[in-house]
Amino acid sequence: MRCEWLDEYLLSFPGGEKTYQPAWRMFLYKVRGKQFAAVCSPAENYQTYGGHDLVNLRCLPAEGELLRAAYPDILPGFYADKRTWISCLLDGDLPEEVLRDLCRRSYELTVEKLPKYVRRELTELPAES
Repeated sequence: MRCEWLDEYLLSFPGGEKTYQPAWRMFLYKVRGKQFAAVCSPAENYQTYGGHDLVNLRCLPAEGELLRAAYPDILPGFYADKRTWISCLLDGDLPEEVLRDLCRRSYELTVEKLPKYVRRELTELPAES
């Protein structure tokens, strides 16, 4: 995987936590129990996704369509709702700044769905460095 910074970046968001799902062989990144990213390496038998390191990220349906049209390394979400999740190939040519922005946006979309008091608590947490 060429994105060695990814794990640290995903965990730097306020309230960010990481778990491992052995049945899916995925690292899940959550905020207050709600998933905003998943990193995995699907086996070869998963057609387009197989043999690639990838990160699943939440997005708005219209954004997902535009992103997939603009970047060949962005695919419909692997093992996820293909309308509201995208998969970014980590071994492709997706620019780092685009991937960072997509990670941040996925986190923000997830936090927007949390109760107001939780969002307030998250803004009071010290930023990770």
